[in-house]
Amino acid sequence: MNDCIVRAMSKDGMVKAAAVYTRGITERARTIHHLTPVATAALGRALAGVSMIGNALKGQGESVTLQIKGGGPLGTVLAISDAEGNVRGYVGDPTVDLPLREDGKLNVGGAVGHDGTLTVIKDLGLKEPYVGTIDLLGGEIAEDIAAYFVESEQIPSACGLGVLVDRDRSVLVSGGYLIQLLPGAGEDVIAKVEGGIYAAPSVTNLLKDDPDPAHLLQTVLSDFDLEILETSPIEYRCYCSRERTERALISLGSNELEEILNEQGGAELTCQFCDKVHVFSADELRNMIVELRKRGK
Repeated sequence: MNDCIVRAMSKDGMVKAAAVYTRGITERARTIHHLTPVATAALGRALAGVSMIGNALKGQGESVTLQIKGGGPLGTVLAISDAEGNVRGYVGDPTVDLPLREDGKLNVGGAVGHDGTLTVIKDLGLKEPYVGTIDLLGGEIAEDIAAYFVESEQIPSACGLGVLVDRDRSVLVSGGYLIQLLPGAGEDVIAKVEGGIYAAPSVTNLLKDDPDPAHLLQTVLSDFDLEILETSPIEYRCYCSRERTERALISLGSNELEEILNEQGGAELTCQFCDKVHVFSADELRNMIVELRKRGK
């Protein structure tokens, strides 16, 4: 099955939900960044989570960034989604490898760290982005995303994320769900949501049996009559280009460009998200410097 996102609503109007299947996205991230299994699981969870947050944005050109700084050996985990749910991201140290937990699962919490923050930055096309930051609960990412919505946006939420890595380090399944209560939902609705989550198998087991994220939602929210609102394709998508990279170089100013020219004889810039290398020759740098100095910069 191709990567996609599903949005749904309970027919009683009390619950909205999203679910994603992201095996291809996570495998693409793994191959781009040469991730170890635990780094694959951490970034894969973050990409699935931010895709569901991003897909809920309303405007074209809007985006959301999920930044996790947990103090663990993985360093910063950064994932960005556009308003369609297409994502890109990276981790600080993709080579981190930790022993499995006692239950045999990848130690994502240990790699991310438990002592730090989760920050959500929503660029809605306004002068200033919306920024919300919370303290991490445990670094497993799903519960931290749910806590963010409760603390920063006052939306009771539940999130489940999972990445299953094969013996050859490739991604077997990846995805998750985000369930949110709407105004008017009472204790009975909360109890039904919690009961469904506890009774359901893990995200990875559900997706391994059936990769359709609609089935994932229908299993977790089995006590509700769900209406699937839309199903949309999503992908790992980087927006870098030579033009954007050139603008970044020009923003450094003529003096700094001259230092780069003298020290390196040119410039090679690697995109953090897709590892594409943009090369600028000495002549190109000289032309940038000339143009900048004409403008007094």
